[in-house]
Amino acid sequence: MQQDILINWSPQETRVAIIENGAVQELHMERPLERGLVGNVYLGKVSRVLPGMQSAFIDIGLERAAFLHVADVWQRQEGGEAPMFARKDMPVVPIEKQVFEGQTIMVQVIKDPIGTKGARLSTQISIAGRLLVLLPQDDHIGISQKIPQGERDALRARLQGLVGTKETGGGGGFILRTNGEDSSDAELADDIRYLRKTWSRIKEASVRLPPMSLLHQDLNLLQRVLRDLVGEGTQSIRIDSKEQFALLMTFGQEYMPAAVPKLQHYRGERPIFDLFAIDEEIARALGRRVDLKSGGYLIVDQTEALTTVDVNTGGYVGARNFDDTIFKTNLEAAHQIARQLRLRNLGGIIIVDFIDMVRDDHQAEVLSEFKRQLGRDRVKTMAGGFSQLGLVEMTRKRTRESLAHMLCESCPVCQGKGHVKTVRSVCYEVLREILREARQFNPREFRIVASPKVVEMFLDEESQHLAGLSDFIKKPISLQAETAMAQEQYDIVLL
Repeated sequence: MQQDILINWSPQETRVAIIENGAVQELHMERPLERGLVGNVYLGKVSRVLPGMQSAFIDIGLERAAFLHVADVWQRQEGGEAPMFARKDMPVVPIEKQVFEGQTIMVQVIKDPIGTKGARLSTQISIAGRLLVLLPQDDHIGISQKIPQGERDALRARLQGLVGTKETGGGGGFILRTNGEDSSDAELADDIRYLRKTWSRIKEASVRLPPMSLLHQDLNLLQRVLRDLVGEGTQSIRIDSKEQFALLMTFGQEYMPAAVPKLQHYRGERPIFDLFAIDEEIARALGRRVDLKSGGYLIVDQTEALTTVDVNTGGYVGARNFDDTIFKTNLEAAHQIARQLRLRNLGGIIIVDFIDMVRDDHQAEVLSEFKRQLGRDRVKTMAGGFSQLGLVEMTRKRTRESLAHMLCESCPVCQGKGHVKTVRSVCYEVLREILREARQFNPREFRIVASPKVVEMFLDEESQHLAGLSDFIKKPISLQAETAMAQEQYDIVLL
């Protein structure tokens, strides 16, 4: 798949858009004040061990304590190369026997804090380079699964020779990345030296710095574009900042020489994101409704537990019969849903409600197309078949906040519910509260302080009920409008 990468840089924010076939497929954003933590290595302090959850909370100097599960605690096996958490057939040592409160421990962030959850940690450190990933606590030599099976053994033997053994002054675990498949021995040796030097610097800092210190920070978004996002299908990488273009060229010449010819400084008069209407696409990606070209549409609802996607035919009636109309709508939806998951960076559990199809062959084709589109995603996805209720359940690995969580916050009026009580409901709630207060206290007067809409309804449609309550409790009730109050807010003042 041919792709172009556009980079919009400003001092406060870096935005990266990946374009395929003229459409935005992925958006990546980074703000210096809100920079992601994945890949960072910290010297943490165990603040609490929870044997019942087989987890521990680690203080790494952030606002919320980070989370370490027993499955992410590294431990070497006797006579083996793989760490314990990578061996599903081996018994897991309880976490209370591996860590204790007050312990200083080196950890790496594998998931950013999301919502109310703290960052997720691992005690197995991995440092990504241009061609290799270093696993300093391991001795395993691995090859990217994207490299054809027939070439892996030869590449593994070649890499083992470059890495050497502890007896020869080498050793350490390394994984060959996909873009290192055609690299020369000299390039691989340079990357090995760079990664070992980085690990030495981390070890030295872990001895010198106090707990809750940052030992190593991953590359910034601009540098990660060259390291992680550029592939054989990348035609161009355009950036609109001359200064950052020069810095990226320098970085690329040292670490990613294959990407340097693709780098371009964009000098156009129009903002670079206007070339593909990316800002408009971002605005649409923040909405619930996604219109399909056929006239159908999707409804995307994101909650803390899961994301639901509902497919509707809308105004599409173009096929020969109803079954074909549903089939064509679902096929188009399969493309668009896979794109929206990437564009919005939705992760976790996802439930897709395609329009019910009677024919089994239609179901099979829609599911096949959906999985094919998901296969283009660089993030790991798993999708099952149609359930008895006609739903498709899937998961997408979540490592950072979704687009909506990055750019938006809960509405201060509805507190993120998406709806507020009607004015009449608030009026009746106020009346019940006054009756409750009248049974406990004996003030001279009750005063209702509420939003202008609530006060207006008490003066108009609900005036009879207000007067009736006043007669019943034998106390006057006055009204005071407060423009600063939201519709659901009110106070009852006892005078």
